[in-house]
This record gives sequence, structure tokens and C-alpha cells, in this order.
Amino acid sequence: MTADDPSRTDPARIDPALVESLISRHGAELERFLTAVLRDPQLAGDAMQNALVKMVERGHTAQEETRKAWLFRVAYNEALLLRRRQATGDNVLRRIAATAARQAESADQPILRTEVVERVRQALADLSAEQRTIVRMRIYEQKTFKVIANELQIPLGTALSRMRAALGQLRNRLDDPD
Repeated sequence: MTADDPSRTDPARIDPALVESLISRHGAELERFLTAVLRDPQLAGDAMQNALVKMVERGHTAQEETRKAWLFRVAYNEALLLRRRQATGDNVLRRIAATAARQAESADQPILRTEVVERVRQALADLSAEQRTIVRMRIYEQKTFKVIANELQIPLGTALSRMRAALGQLRNRLDDPD
């Protein structure tokens, strides 16, 4: 046998006939396994192709009796690698979208926000003093209605009804386009 002899196989590579035999015996099972792991038939096909390339390149290092297990382990690792790459790509896309959304904020957004804040301030100023006190204590100071009632020395029901009335007035005032 010479180096140019096609019947001579490279000892650093697995016999192509053996790879073909493994694919015919275990290919469908491997594909189902990868589809279950990745939940995406297209990604499963990519992982299977990558695993078969590794089988051709490094399959000769596996012992004959463990080649199927070796192939499935390599395929599983390839699937996890694809999933990590996909997650990384998704994270990058989310970051780009968030950055673009922040940059796309129009020049009039701060002005509109200021107008809304001013409308809320004006609507709060139009409330009665009792209602304004309840709203301030509940929303800004984040006190419970029980604490508010105790501090103002009013019944709990009165505190609740003042808040409900205040919110109704605020809603009507802020929903009104004029």
C-alpha cells in the first residue's frame, strides 16, 4: 500500500462506512433526542450536523462499544452550545432594542412629561384639603389607611371614602381633554 492508495484509511479519522452505519442505525433517534432538548427541529438539525462533523473528526477516539453514547453526548453538548449562542444573540437583540427605544425618544417627550406632571399637580391642588392630605399620605408617604386614620384621628371608613372621592375627581380631571 502506498500513501496514494484509496483503500488505505487515515488512522486519525473514523471509517466513513462506520459513520454511515451509525447514522442509519441511530440518526432518527438522535434527531428526536435533539428536538426534545432544543424544542426546535431546525436547531436540532444544526446540532446533529455539528455532532456528525465531530464524529468524523474525532470519532476514532471513542471505543467501539461506546460510540453511540459518545455520539449522543457530543450531540447534547452541541445542542447546549447552540442554545447558549441563541440566548446570547437574543440578549444582544433585547439590549439593542432597548437602546434604540431610549434613543428614539422624541425631543418633545420631556416637554410632554412636564405637561403631564403639571396637570397632575393642578388636579391635586383642586382637591379639598382633607382629600389632598389623604392622597399625600397614601401615595407619597405610602402609609396604610389604618395608619392614616389613626394619625388624622378619623374613622377608617372616612379615610377610605375620602381617598375614593379624591381618586374619582383626579380621574375625571385628568381624563378630561380640556
